[in-house]
Amino acid sequence: MKPLSALIPMVSSPLARGRDANEAVAPAPLTPFDVRTYHEALAARGLARQGPGPRVYGHTGLVDRLPPPGTPGPELRECLRRSQEALLAELARAMGPFPDGGEVLDVGSVLGGSALYWAQEHRARVTALLAVPSHLEQVRRFAHEAGLGAHVQARLCTGEPPRPRECYDAVIAVENTCALPRAEWLRGVHARLKPGGVLAVADCFWVRANAMHPSEDAWSRHLGSVNAFLADAHEAGLELEAHDDVSARAVGFWTLSSELRVHEHLARAPEDARGLRAALNAVRAESRREHLWLQQGLLDGGLEYALLVLRREG
Repeated sequence: MKPLSALIPMVSSPLARGRDANEAVAPAPLTPFDVRTYHEALAARGLARQGPGPRVYGHTGLVDRLPPPGTPGPELRECLRRSQEALLAELARAMGPFPDGGEVLDVGSVLGGSALYWAQEHRARVTALLAVPSHLEQVRRFAHEAGLGAHVQARLCTGEPPRPRECYDAVIAVENTCALPRAEWLRGVHARLKPGGVLAVADCFWVRANAMHPSEDAWSRHLGSVNAFLADAHEAGLELEAHDDVSARAVGFWTLSSELRVHEHLARAPEDARGLRAALNAVRAESRREHLWLQQGLLDGGLEYALLVLRREG
């Protein structure tokens, strides 16, 4: 999962603080350096698993059926990629009639995988908003390789206000609202949408604040609640049209990712028995630290993976 930081200060008011009685004290927003470093790591892992492109993803997927134990690494990587495209397809379904051929702003898709998806599958003209300067050229190259150079434009996220003639049929943010000062960002989204345009969000939110990961992991400290997000959206002039809880289908993605990490660790491990044991212990510890808390939260209702569609009224 991946955040995208808006380069504007966090706004806090008594109304915002009191809106949701369960809302935890908001942590300071991530710095541009934090976000850039995180996106660079996501891109490196995405390329290692799905390279050389052109559609490379760095977000959660939806899994309805896990592959059997012992599935080889290449097949697991393909299952992971299909699950991520299943998430995009489900988000498009939740949006209803997608604006085929319309103008789309894709917020923070790391190496432009989702931007290429909207362009290829829905004939959209997509502006991919990126966090890492060096990714601009990579996304342009991937778009050229896919024959979509005229349909995908890569642009660096600078946190600047909307441009005077910037007007989109849809703004799509897949796992890129976590670290944002959301009230400000949602007002910016409203300004960028055409009347009748939609904001489509796929992200993880907490339902119970104590379901958040106890570590200092930057992403988990910025999840926030669905209720607070929707309240901020309403104040920004965006009305909810669809709210789908796909938590149960997201759990399997982390199982796939854990299995794939076993293959990745073993591929780098020495062939002796001690080296193999050390590799397995390392991947188990990594899974406990990064995956199991998330799976448990999604299963017991402490966390929710939600698809949200909100519309700017005409």
